[in-house]
Amino acid sequence: MKHFKTISTAFIIVIAVIFGCNVYYLVNLYSSIHSNVEREVMTAMADADIDDMWERAERANRRASTTDRQTAEESGEDSRTEQSGQVSGVVDPDNNFVTTTTQTDGSSEVNKKALRRDRSYSNQMVNEMSRQMHQAMDPFVEFNLMLMDSILMERLADRHITPDFLAVEIVDSTGKVLHCNPHVPKSPSGYDVFTLCFNPDTDLHYRAYMSPLTQHIFSEMAGVTATVFLLMLAFAMAFVYLFRTVSRLRTIEEMKDDFVSNMTHELKTPIAIAYSANDALLNYDAENNAAKRTEYLVIANKQLKRLGELVENILAIGMERRKAMRLKNETVLLKPFIDDIAAAQRMRIDKDIDIMVTVQEGIAVEADKTHLANILNNLIDNAIKYSGEKVSISISADACGISVADNGIGIPPKALPYLFNKFYRVPHGNRHDVRGYGIGLYYVKSILDKMGWSIGVRSREGEGSVFTVRFTNDEK
Repeated sequence: MKHFKTISTAFIIVIAVIFGCNVYYLVNLYSSIHSNVEREVMTAMADADIDDMWERAERANRRASTTDRQTAEESGEDSRTEQSGQVSGVVDPDNNFVTTTTQTDGSSEVNKKALRRDRSYSNQMVNEMSRQMHQAMDPFVEFNLMLMDSILMERLADRHITPDFLAVEIVDSTGKVLHCNPHVPKSPSGYDVFTLCFNPDTDLHYRAYMSPLTQHIFSEMAGVTATVFLLMLAFAMAFVYLFRTVSRLRTIEEMKDDFVSNMTHELKTPIAIAYSANDALLNYDAENNAAKRTEYLVIANKQLKRLGELVENILAIGMERRKAMRLKNETVLLKPFIDDIAAAQRMRIDKDIDIMVTVQEGIAVEADKTHLANILNNLIDNAIKYSGEKVSISISADACGISVADNGIGIPPKALPYLFNKFYRVPHGNRHDVRGYGIGLYYVKSILDKMGWSIGVRSREGEGSVFTVRFTNDEK
């Protein structure tokens, strides 16, 4: 416990550093997944461009076939119409070149482009063939951006990317719209925008607007994020629980030290006084002075009685912890029982004590007489200790319970919830004239619980306190 604060501070710093590292790595993970998603979108746009070209080529072929048939039927002669170019390509056996052949209006053009070894051959071949196809097809076959929207949506779905909104338009490198799409929003704010150059020769670009992909990114990292935060939450809860447990243990240790210190003083005081009285009887001529002898014997008797009460309470606490302890219940008439206890307490000479008893005749309870006497003696003893030089105590009882009221210094409101805790003593600032060991009221509460009774307290500082023992347990 000596270095508890230092160790706790170091532990909190370690947790904070670990949490900071987790946040840092989560941010990096988000950036990495974001980059991967952007690459997936660009790849999907490239695939959608190729699919769109096949759709456009099929439309051009169907239109050319229809035009040829109509012309043949009208003139009976062969007719040549404008049609889109046809592109074929092959990779040379040495894998150094890609050769493409473009046929347009009966003429053919052969292009041979060297492949770069630092890039994928297949990607270079596809890109070159795509460029050649666009070069041959774009001047003759119109774009259908609505169809491009649906194709791109399908290619994104293949990659488990499903934006709520998607629209594609064609622009040049400056951002000028060349082919508009009526679904494209007027302002790009609030949308993710992706641009892909599909024909560098004519400076044509696809520009796609789609709803933010943040939700998709978070869904990709949901498992890792949830695991990290659950782990940190469990770690923090475990630390808080451990911290509270250790704090309670520290409080118990401090109360134990206070208990040992106070109990040592309480035990030493009657022993020392009784020893002094007995020593006076042995060493001084007290046999010839009956009054002196009686005085010493009374002092010794009072201190031994006080010592017996301390030991009895300590043993009672030890017995209370044993579940096998049984109370010896018997019928107790409250009026004579309380009158006897009050009479004994009035004989104390340390203060001016006035005890008034108001008990209805004939009221009896089933209780352990010894423990009930200890309970009342504890309450009265506390009333005397925590009062001034003139003590006024009022004890009343009826069929519902017993009340002990005093004119003492009262109890602070913040101390009331802890009043019956083991070893707890109400703080009184710099006052050291009232000593105790913090188990009296705990003993009272413990025995009353075993009897099936309960106790309550009302108090205001400077106006005294009222302890009420009820013959039923209102807490249950």
